Amino acid sequence: MAIYKRILLKLSGESLMGNNAFGICQETIDRMIAEIIEIHNMGIELAIVIGGGNIFRGVSAGASGMDRATADYMGMLATMMNALAIQDSLKQKNIEARVQSALRLDQVLEPYIRPRAIRHLSEGKIVIFAAGTGNPFFTTDTAAALRGAEMGVDIMLKATKVDGIYSADPKKGEAEKYDSISFDEAITKNLKVMDATAFTLCRDQKLPIRVFSIEKAGALKRVVMGESEEGTLVHC
Repeated sequence: MAIYKRILLKLSGESLMGNNAFGICQETIDRMIAEIIEIHNMGIELAIVIGGGNIFRGVSAGASGMDRATADYMGMLATMMNALAIQDSLKQKNIEARVQSALRLDQVLEPYIRPRAIRHLSEGKIVIFAAGTGNPFFTTDTAAALRGAEMGVDIMLKATKVDGIYSADPKKGEAEKYDSISFDEAITKNLKVMDATAFTLCRDQKLPIRVFSIEKAGALKRVVMGESEEGTLVHC
């Protein structure tokens, strides 16, 4: 039985690429959608925030000479495309989903309206939030923390390619995996799983985070079932 009633799932744009260099790998997105539908069918109210790094990464583009604000707005447009792809994949499986965007594109997406989003969740629809916060200089991690707090979710789940938080990069040598860690400790140790703004917002709102690998089959279900060995819990 699931231990959460309402959750926010943060997906990076890169998680949609699979083994491709960019864009969307349909096989990868189909596998993710199957796992999302599995927890949706358990009666969990699910909101999703999606990144856009598989299409356009504002930070790297800004570093190479493009105006950072312009690059970030382009990144927001990329999240809209990813959100529509997820919505379409869910629709093909007869799962009702709504995309709400922090930037207005009314012919295609709903504008972000908090009461409407909460109503969608309570009606059993999956809500996908696009365009980050709608402002440059803020990451989609911060958008996920903000939307999670606004939606009153029980926990924020950050899906990554790594199965938790480590003391150092596990790909570069020995590193200790944390089963749980406090927000203050994660910020003090400068553990780069989420940006400091997102960590601080979650800490202030007492919104726990679990970091886990989306590439492990069944990991999402195990997380919502409360299996503590899956990923790392960040708490107050």
